[in-house]
Amino acid sequence: MLKKSFLLSTLFILILSCQKPQEVAPIDKKAIADSAVAVYQKKLYTLQLDSVFSKYTFNGSVAVFKDSVEIFRKNNGFSDFKNKKEIDHQTVFAIGSVSKQFTAVLILLKMEEGKLNLEDKVSKYLKEFQTKDYGNITIHQLLNHTSGLNNFGEKLLFKSGSGFNYSNDGFNALGKIIEQVSRKSYDENVIDLFKKIGMKNSSTGNLFEGENFAGAYLGNEKNFEKIANMPKRLGNKEIGTAAGGILSTIDDLHLWNNSLYSGKVIQPETLKKFLNKSAERQHPIFGKMGYGYGIMMNTGKPLAYFHSGYIKGSPSLNIYYPETKTSVIILSNIADEEKGKSNTFKPHREIKNFTDMMENVSFN
Repeated sequence: MLKKSFLLSTLFILILSCQKPQEVAPIDKKAIADSAVAVYQKKLYTLQLDSVFSKYTFNGSVAVFKDSVEIFRKNNGFSDFKNKKEIDHQTVFAIGSVSKQFTAVLILLKMEEGKLNLEDKVSKYLKEFQTKDYGNITIHQLLNHTSGLNNFGEKLLFKSGSGFNYSNDGFNALGKIIEQVSRKSYDENVIDLFKKIGMKNSSTGNLFEGENFAGAYLGNEKNFEKIANMPKRLGNKEIGTAAGGILSTIDDLHLWNNSLYSGKVIQPETLKKFLNKSAERQHPIFGKMGYGYGIMMNTGKPLAYFHSGYIKGSPSLNIYYPETKTSVIILSNIADEEKGKSNTFKPHREIKNFTDMMENVSFN
């Protein structure tokens, strides 16, 4: 019996020794290191941005994406304060002047179609610009706010092309040019653009008929006042759809950023025109910055393209860091105007300062 057991054991060892050893996959140390860094970064983002929510009792949505990967996302508070309806991933916000980049891109698409040139005088398309003061204003100057225009009908603040003055009326004029050359309303043009990109939950204040709109409020969660006639009022002359009348969501703006900056919306050479720093602006909240066509950029590191937006009760900020393909999107629907606009944007500014720092660390 012992002899039989010995033979079986010997045979088993021989069989094992004849088998080809299994190949062990080489360890990808870089992948492990990158993964560890990503996990650490995600924890840092969560820790810091959670503290912003807590510090300011932030009512709204904030998300950070690296390309298609979600790094941080949080919804807090109410889209409807009276009925205590909570903000969620489907909540639609008024994005204010973040709308300007859509208007600028529509103009650039019409340029690509050969329907206009950026150095064309606006008076070629709009009769109201056929005056002595306004006659030399170009489309380029409206796009980067160097026309000298403030409110339409008033005297120019400076000779066209010689300074910077942020003008909503200038962008609403661009909206009229889009209508003129396309023979379609601005709303139709921007909806076509949304469909092209796949932005299924974005609209204009004029057209919106959904149920997920975050009503805009003044005050705070305990003492609030709802802004009447939202979002329809965004199409009024006081604001204007082309200057600040678009509604969107976190996911749609993320999709927009990825599509726009990867060259899927306008051609690469056109994108360069859009992003070219052709003016400088002293922003009341974010300080000195460059200005392209409906988009702002950091003057130093890190490279960042962004735009803030404010419609009564709806402060917003959309940032894109091209070197890491990172989107930072901040949307809200309440503002305590009695404390001043600077106070309203404190959470946005703090988040941008942090994400700027993280980008500098990541890229260096």
